Amino acid sequence: MYDYMKTVIPKERILFHEPMSRYTTFRVGGEAECLIMIHREEELAKMVRYLHQIEEEYFILGNGSNLLVGDKGYRGVVLKLDGPMEEVQVEGTTVRAGAGALLSRAAASARDQGLSGMEFAAGIPGSIGGAVVMNAGAYGGEMKQIVVSVRGMDQDGEILTLDNDTMEFGYRSSAIRNRPIVVLEVTLQLAEGQKEEIGARMEELAGLRRSKQPLEYPSAGSTFKRPEGYFAGKLIMDAGMRGYRIGGAQVSEKHCGFIINTGRATAADIRELIEEVQERVQARFHVMLEPEVVFLGDF
Repeated sequence: MYDYMKTVIPKERILFHEPMSRYTTFRVGGEAECLIMIHREEELAKMVRYLHQIEEEYFILGNGSNLLVGDKGYRGVVLKLDGPMEEVQVEGTTVRAGAGALLSRAAASARDQGLSGMEFAAGIPGSIGGAVVMNAGAYGGEMKQIVVSVRGMDQDGEILTLDNDTMEFGYRSSAIRNRPIVVLEVTLQLAEGQKEEIGARMEELAGLRRSKQPLEYPSAGSTFKRPEGYFAGKLIMDAGMRGYRIGGAQVSEKHCGFIINTGRATAADIRELIEEVQERVQARFHVMLEPEVVFLGDF
């Protein structure tokens, strides 16, 4: 496998036994057997096609902001979108962003060009690719409001383009969330606005986040999806779990919808706490909380 990889990717971008704690916002996780920094679509197409053909497990990584990697690591290949696949381009009121680009960077680029519509996304700690897959949103905004089209790649390396309707955006979901399609690039349509007003709105939302969310600790953001008719954080608080700890993992006292790494958490601590929260809320309110967090590897 390595012999083929070297024909596609420069060897300095092929990393073995790479600690995944370096690549997730939880700051935990064991080693990936192999991690490859992907800079171009052609590289990704060749690697996806090859790994699919040899039936080798792989995972596409953006910013790792909703990812929990097990302490025993991942016995497959991680394809990290990097370099040119993180670029953001602004043309008129259109923004084109590589799947690896941070939402915050794309929002800042839009602000700098006097474009409104991405203010809600400025503080979401994820990549454009991941945000589209899960239809990320906050403070009344979500990706489906601004996405024009998504360029993707299937497991055979074929390129396809999906428009907004085809993406079938729903609450924290899309048509490609559970399909073997890799996001390559996203085209967004924004509106002309005043740079100062856009910046002020972003600052206002940043202040709200700082006051209500435990941003000083590693986390994956909101740990659970909002169940229909309820708020996950309130259910967890009312179940008596505010500040509840397992090892170094804790239900945030500032916002019970967040599970945080207080500094020495293991992935096992975090997963056990997620499951404990689910069990207690289910027992008390007959509501099963669904994690937004993706579990990867062996725990």
